Amino acid sequence: MTEYVIIGDGISGSSAAETLREEDPDGNITVITDEGEPLYNRILIKEHAKGKLPEAPISIHDEQWYEDRDIDLSLSTHVTTVDVDGKVVVTHEGEQIPYDKLLVATGGTPTQLPVANSDADGVRHFWTFEDARRIREAAENAEQAAIVGAGLLGIDFAAVCGAQGVSGKYLMRGDRWWRYALSEDGAEIMHEGMREKGVEPVFDSGVDRFEVDDDGHVTAAIDPNGDRYECDWAGVAIGLTFNTEYLHGTGIEEENGILVDEYMQTNLEDIYAAGDITRFHDVLLGERAQNGSWGSAKEQGRVAAVNMAADDEAEVFEWVSSYSITHFDFPFLSFGHPTLGDDHAERKYSDTEWRRIAFKDGKVVGGVLIGDLSPQSTLKQLMRDGRVVADQKEVLLQPEIDLDDLASPPQEQ
Repeated sequence: MTEYVIIGDGISGSSAAETLREEDPDGNITVITDEGEPLYNRILIKEHAKGKLPEAPISIHDEQWYEDRDIDLSLSTHVTTVDVDGKVVVTHEGEQIPYDKLLVATGGTPTQLPVANSDADGVRHFWTFEDARRIREAAENAEQAAIVGAGLLGIDFAAVCGAQGVSGKYLMRGDRWWRYALSEDGAEIMHEGMREKGVEPVFDSGVDRFEVDDDGHVTAAIDPNGDRYECDWAGVAIGLTFNTEYLHGTGIEEENGILVDEYMQTNLEDIYAAGDITRFHDVLLGERAQNGSWGSAKEQGRVAAVNMAADDEAEVFEWVSSYSITHFDFPFLSFGHPTLGDDHAERKYSDTEWRRIAFKDGKVVGGVLIGDLSPQSTLKQLMRDGRVVADQKEVLLQPEIDLDDLASPPQEQ
């Protein structure tokens, strides 16, 4: 009987556990998580923070779900070490859990700003359900806030401010939001959406330090220019620090994440990884990549489990990810790897509609759609097909993409 151990109960770990039970009805499955509650919808916790959703719809699994599938769930349990020679996982209570196959799916922890008072009361990060509860409470009792982190996670803080009637200042280091994927035209649509929510973007800014009162609660953010922005709370989203400290000394290869192949296998036999924590071989790109989207993490967990149960390279991870934002009057979606590529095409269609497509070696590798999301399926399919289409940008920028208008790829001789 195979002993499976999964460290982490996010969507990748939970997806793996469910798949393992389907693939191996007789195996022993143990899921270990340092959180105090089973799997919940990390996408919907932002709606809870905005005051739009109660807690109940956000939970996905209760403890009974695991019992029904004969999965051993250990909540509020920290893994301290992994003995790869003895094939044993050691917890903070000294318990030793043996494994035949191990999946690492512990994700990351929000990175703390390396500035004075960044750990002050009222400085919030947004990752767990408990974070969402605290942010909701802070916003309900606040008049003004400061937001730091000009990326996909930071914009959730802006949405919370808008929903809770909090006046916000969004402090960005560069000249626009998500400057690695958006040009000024695309970013300005997002900026205007923020302003309509009562959040003002502040460019070429950031945070040099936080001021606190006598009780240690944040009162203001001071940017590198010396400008002061008073706040009742502050939201920080500058990226993740991956939870791999318990793997130090194991020999598992890391490079800003755990390195895995297209089968979700690490360099060590019988150890796999899935989710945010991985730098995986993307078969569509032909190189390593990272992706933190919910769908990607779920699929990685499933693929890892299939290969763990098969004890073989049974299935490849091949996925075009997407990330959507629904906080504004217009939709937003990024797909693939929009920050990569050596070429791009873009067009602004209206004050709330814009499209950008990224290419590498002439192939679609990602993009961003604002306003009209209907081209996403076509662009994703072109990415999966690996067709060279960068020389036909005008067709790809038409309001409606007609694949019949694209020149056919040359036939192999």
